Order: sequence, then structure tokens, then C-alpha cells
Amino acid sequence: MPKKDLADTNTFTRKPRSGWEMLKGKEPRVEAYCREYLSFLSEVKTEREAVSYLVERAARAKGLHMVGNRGKAVAFCRPGKAALSEGVRIVVAHLDSPRLDLKANPVYEDTELVMLKTHYYGGIRKYQWLARPLALHGVVVKEDGSIIRIVLGEDENEPCFTIEDLLPHLAGKAQYGKKIEDVFQGEKLNLICGSRPDLNAKEDKVKRQILALLNEKYGIVEEDFTSADLEVVPSGKAREIGFDRSLIGAYGQDDRICAWAAFSAVCDAVKPSHATVALLVDKEEIGSEGNTGAKSVFLEEVLWSFSEALKLDVNPSRVLFRSRALSGDVNGALDPEFPEVHEKANAARLGYGICITKFTGSRGKAGSSEAHAEYMGWIRSLLNRSGVPWQTGELGKVDEGGGGTVAKHLAEYGMDIVDAGPALLSMHAPFEISSKVDAYATYLAYRAFMEEA
Repeated sequence: MPKKDLADTNTFTRKPRSGWEMLKGKEPRVEAYCREYLSFLSEVKTEREAVSYLVERAARAKGLHMVGNRGKAVAFCRPGKAALSEGVRIVVAHLDSPRLDLKANPVYEDTELVMLKTHYYGGIRKYQWLARPLALHGVVVKEDGSIIRIVLGEDENEPCFTIEDLLPHLAGKAQYGKKIEDVFQGEKLNLICGSRPDLNAKEDKVKRQILALLNEKYGIVEEDFTSADLEVVPSGKAREIGFDRSLIGAYGQDDRICAWAAFSAVCDAVKPSHATVALLVDKEEIGSEGNTGAKSVFLEEVLWSFSEALKLDVNPSRVLFRSRALSGDVNGALDPEFPEVHEKANAARLGYGICITKFTGSRGKAGSSEAHAEYMGWIRSLLNRSGVPWQTGELGKVDEGGGGTVAKHLAEYGMDIVDAGPALLSMHAPFEISSKVDAYATYLAYRAFMEEA
């Protein structure tokens, strides 16, 4: 055959294509998928709520095996054509998001305002919590073991909460000229929750009134806060953004955009070649610690439970060593207002599909589990053959910053794994921004990964 004229072809270069262009004609599918995703984001603000929501939805899907972990992590498994001993396909994502947690003794009164003390969890910048409507979500476990579930501040007919900010007229010495980390302090992130006094009380009049209201509504007393998981989150529903409604704005898209895609993919997967697992864990935002995080042995328990359901006897460690995985987590999209923190040739963009991140970490890839070239080649081939919009990305310029995911914890089992998720603007903010087409492309990628022979 004659050689190609190199001057007449561009097949030797790669130019990422818009996801909207690649999925032209499939816009109704994108919109249908994102309507369900928007509903999920609006109803789910905590990891506990995410587990409850997904477990209820899983009951409608056929052939799934479910393994829960203390109401904060869950796995959904589907059998495949190959023997379980040959390995599984795992998509792992996390259900927790940055928030404020109430302290064990949170209630106090100052200047006739009752406040709740908090401790921040994860990486939303402190000033972003101020002067905005907030809601309270979580559970209170009473001394008798009964559980009280609380969601307050979401409905427009309910009261909400807030954290006050200093007026600019008096901020000269207190704030202006100081470093941002000195101005906004964690100990001052205290929630305003009341100001009306109990006129019959002699001291702590407002506090007593608030505690009386809590007892009347929920049957709880002050000591019950010591056995509670109560989280402060931004109030309000997920919203479509833009004249064209092409973007989604919501709290908690890191990483519920990947968790929803993983769950949807395992529900919809048709005759997967290998057993598939959507592994949805907790505590990623604080290092994957604890017995519900990716560092725990939960994944091994999932395989034990799944193999017993299939009436098989396997060694989980050997199965995991033969497995392949995607670490479903988001990347930072190229920011039009701060392009200087990105290296444009290696920055992900909104609307260009799922982002494959070969390595994470910082300071010379420290804390990363870099994917091998062979695995990157397999993933690339899979996505191209499946018609999935995809791109690659890094989290900023070298030495600009960095971050980590759960990938390194699963890599310790010996499996191949790479980070794969959509890019977000305003990541780790109370209102993160994603592209609808990227959300759908992430679902397509995870499903293709699960069904691949």
C-alpha cells in the first residue's frame, strides 16, 4: 500500500473533542440521566442519606448483591460471566463531602444568642461558610439506643441556620491586611440557632428555650449531642446553570457525581464479562480513615459476602490482585478566571467528557498511585471503542498544589487502578459546577468498564 501523505492527514495528532459534539443526537439521554442526578443531589446531603437513598433504589434493580457498612458505606455487586477467582471490575467512589460537624457539647449562649459549636470536616474554605443559609442533617442516638433522624433547614417553610460575618465597616483591623488563614478561624464557625428567651428562666434563658424546643420536637436532651452525627451543610436544591441549562450547580458533587454514575452503571450493566462492584465509601475527604473508609477491610468483607452469596470459596486477596478498578473522583476544570494555576495542555475542561488522571499526589507525585502505561492503553482503547467522550488531566501545574484519592488504598491489593471522573469548577465549594455531558460521559465510561470483555 502507498504511504500516506503526511501533509494531508491529521491522524497523527490528538485534539480532544467536545462531549456535546461526540454525543450529538443523544441529548435526550443526557438530559434524562441528569434529571435523576439532580434529584439525587437535592435529596442527599450526607453519606448516611446517600446510602439510604441508593439502597432503596437498588431494590428496584434485579440481580444485585448489596453489602452495607454501618450506614455510611455500601457496595453493590453483580455477577459476571467469568469465574470470580479471575478478578472483579471495581468502580470506587466516595459519599462524604466537606462539611461542618457539631461538636459533642455544641450548645452555648453568648450575648443572648444561642450558638452551636462546630468542627470543620474536609476542605471547603472557611469564609465560604459565612452569611449563607445552612441546614442541619444527621442522626441523634438516645441513651436507650433509639435513633432520631434530623433534616432541618431545607424546606422554604422551615427555619434555616447561618454563621454570621463581620460587617466591612468594622473589619479594618480585625480582617483587612491579614492573611486569609488568620482572618477566618475554625473556632469561630459557630451556628446561630436562636435568640428568644425563656422568660421564666433565671439564667441561660435562650439556651433553655432552645433545649425545650428540641425536646418538644425530637424528644432529645443536651446530653444526646454526645452520641450524634449532625452535619451542617449548605441549604438548597441542586440547580441547572446557564441560559442553555448545560451545567449543574450543587453542593457535594465531589464526589457524588461519581457515586451516582457508579451506582447507575452497576444497575444497568448487561451481562458483564467479570463480576462488577460499585464500592461507595466514606471518609475520603479526611484521608480515608476509619472503618467506613477505603483504608478499612470493607472491600474484603464485600468479596466474602459476595462469594458466599454465589456459593463460592475464594481468597479475597488473590481475587483483588487479579482485579481492575477505576477510582471515581473528580478533577479541577480549567478555570477561565485563574488560568495561571493550570498547565493548559494537561488541564481538563468542562464539556469534554470524563477525565482520566494518570497520577495525583503533590511534590513529585508523593501520595500517588500512578497507573502503568499498559493499563492506560487498555482504558484508552476501551473508551475509544465505546464512543465515550474522554480527556486527560492533572490537578494544576507542577508544584502549584495537588491532591489525592482513594486509588492508592485499592492499589495496595495489587490491582490496576486509575482515577477517572469529571472535572468541576468551584471544586470544594458550597456550590460546585459540573457539565451535564461530563456527568453522562462518566456513567457511559463506568458502564463500558463493567461490561467490557
